Amino acid sequence: MSALVPVLAEQLDPTRAALVEHLTATGMAGRVATPRENNLLHYRLLADRDPYYLLGLDPSVHWTRDSVLELMVRKVGVSPLLNHRSGQDTIDPDRTADALDRYAARFGVALRDRQRVLFATGHPRNLGPLYQRFAARLREAGGTVVEAAQGWSYDAATHYGRKRLEIRYDLGVAMVEDPGGPVHSHAARPIRAVLAELAARREPLPDLVLADHGWCGGAAQAGVDAIGFADCNDPALFVGEDEGTVQVAVPLDDGLGPEQYELLGDYVLARAQLVAQG
Repeated sequence: MSALVPVLAEQLDPTRAALVEHLTATGMAGRVATPRENNLLHYRLLADRDPYYLLGLDPSVHWTRDSVLELMVRKVGVSPLLNHRSGQDTIDPDRTADALDRYAARFGVALRDRQRVLFATGHPRNLGPLYQRFAARLREAGGTVVEAAQGWSYDAATHYGRKRLEIRYDLGVAMVEDPGGPVHSHAARPIRAVLAELAARREPLPDLVLADHGWCGGAAQAGVDAIGFADCNDPALFVGEDEGTVQVAVPLDDGLGPEQYELLGDYVLARAQLVAQG
């Protein structure tokens, strides 16, 4: 896997202080909307190895609900209080900023080396436009935006019964959709289909997958460099980062309106560009 390149210590627009202020003001970090009881449930379900919450990863069997909580306190900044069982939880905005610096550094390597990158999301309506910005920047730098398995479909169980889901790309970003349009997904099956089709075509695998949910976890489990965003109720990518499978997991609320991520995108692109030029 590629080594991460440190970001140069220069004043950029937006500054880190402006980013942290924005993260807190929007609820992307700080006191977040994700309920504490939902977090604790998901930590237990990951420890129980429920496939939906593994996000395509195969972590060590030693994880327990308590050790997942301890990890999330350390990596994300959720409340460490064992008697905090309900209500709001927290994401430390400084931990988010630190992770974004690592994320930007790895993306900067992709820009500098004109790498092959797959962009994908399980939150198409929220994060899709942000990934589209990143894909456009990679193209401008001469890199390759990877697309494969367009139209591949599978049956999936959802809260509304079984549905036929299909991979599609929107301005270079992979997602799954049903007949009504793009849908939220935790599944790793789509990224496995993409990697399988690339192998069948005898094309190289991506140098990097920039994604979330099962797109990120499934790529990382397959040995591809993967960096991703994850909410405080999705512990799998943080477990993967702790075990060295996921390159970077960025803690943030991943369900906000797409406009809320614009300043974050500015921050990442500015720092990635420094690495690309260095």
